[in-house]
Amino acid sequence: MKSSALKRAALTAGVVSSTLIGVTTGQAQAVDSLLDKLVDKGVLTPKEATELRTEVDNNFTKAYQVKSGMPDWVTALKINGDFRGRYDGIFFENEVNSAAVDRQRFRYRFRLGVTAVLAENFEAGLRLTSSDPSGSFGGDPISGNSSFQDNGSKKFIYVDLAYGKWSFLNSKLANASITVGKMENPFASELLYDNDYTPEGAGLAGTFRFGDVHSIKVGAGAFMLDEISLDSSDPYLLGAQVKWDAAWNKHVNSSLGAGIMSIQNVSALTNGAVPNVQRGNSRVGTTNSVAAPAYFFNPLFVTGSIGYTFDEAPFYSGAFPVTLMGEYIVNPGAPSSASVPGQAAYNGGNQAWTAGITFGKAGKKQTWEVSYRYRYLGANFWYEEFVDSDFGATYQSVLPRSDISSSSIYGAGTNVRGHLVKASYSPNNALTLSVSYALSTLIQEVPSGSESQTGRLIIDAVLKF
Repeated sequence: MKSSALKRAALTAGVVSSTLIGVTTGQAQAVDSLLDKLVDKGVLTPKEATELRTEVDNNFTKAYQVKSGMPDWVTALKINGDFRGRYDGIFFENEVNSAAVDRQRFRYRFRLGVTAVLAENFEAGLRLTSSDPSGSFGGDPISGNSSFQDNGSKKFIYVDLAYGKWSFLNSKLANASITVGKMENPFASELLYDNDYTPEGAGLAGTFRFGDVHSIKVGAGAFMLDEISLDSSDPYLLGAQVKWDAAWNKHVNSSLGAGIMSIQNVSALTNGAVPNVQRGNSRVGTTNSVAAPAYFFNPLFVTGSIGYTFDEAPFYSGAFPVTLMGEYIVNPGAPSSASVPGQAAYNGGNQAWTAGITFGKAGKKQTWEVSYRYRYLGANFWYEEFVDSDFGATYQSVLPRSDISSSSIYGAGTNVRGHLVKASYSPNNALTLSVSYALSTLIQEVPSGSESQTGRLIIDAVLKF
């Protein structure tokens, strides 16, 4: 055998085995990247690298099946996850004549996922997460946090993702997919959803590119919120969103989006039917356990941003982005000033908005990020159980028709406004450190005229793999 053939055979075996080892450890490097390095080092010519790519593609699937024991239609198995350690301090800012008590918690979130890439553009995924239990319903729908408590008691693990996906369109100009199961949220909104919310149902996502400058992204979904036996009026969520992204040149980019959400059969979302972990909506009902939102939720929303990327910045690796953003939401299903018998009136109850600026983007080695947001979340702009669980204020009396058990308690959800500042730094690709502080108040105090201003300090250390 000639030396060039020996070299190609040896390199093919080496690349295939290295890739297989990467698959089993969850740290696989792309074959193209490996071969490019060999070309850069002069080990291979560009022509030999092209030939080797073809041989590797032909041999990898067979070698992978032998090593992993997977059937021939499984082309890859990926493992990923993250661990987040957190300090969470909640501080009532006005202690005079108040029963509110400061809280300090230490918490963690751990997620472990596996994705099977299948032939014919199919994919199946599973992710497990930590979370504290939410009554008899399972884990908290909008948080994977588990608090250090109860004398070191063993903690709970829940299913966070469980889905099947088919990418039915995949080209340079467009890609689109359908996902069924418990999935990542297909809707992009800072105000509508907490980052940890993973809906259950069916979703559609697509991207259509027009040259190197413009692209259109679409997302749609139909998700179940509860299944009620002996009743055909189950509550469910419908939504659609479209977003136009533009990279005008290497420095300037912009984004503009719009969407609509709709919750059907809102009256079935009583406190006793689904986890009731947040606060803010006006509610009706004869008792707390059967209280349901008083208004329909059909919000219209628009999002926008404009960014400029500098070539460099101090203590930052790579190009440095600066982004201005904003979002506005109005819910025609509720009046601007809501009034329910027996419950306080909420000012501006059907609207929400946010605006802010972000410097940098953390997540990669030697990058950092600093951001500021102002948020205004009217009481009835959207269902309280979906929104950010880390942004709230203090209720000094029981909210009517809520199952709050204390007369003075911190509550995240709607009916809250305030400031949010966050700073993050990634010393390497695996670790990101961050600190955030929110200073917020209730839009309508409960009771009227009371003090609700609250500060929340969160310090995180995230390890990802």
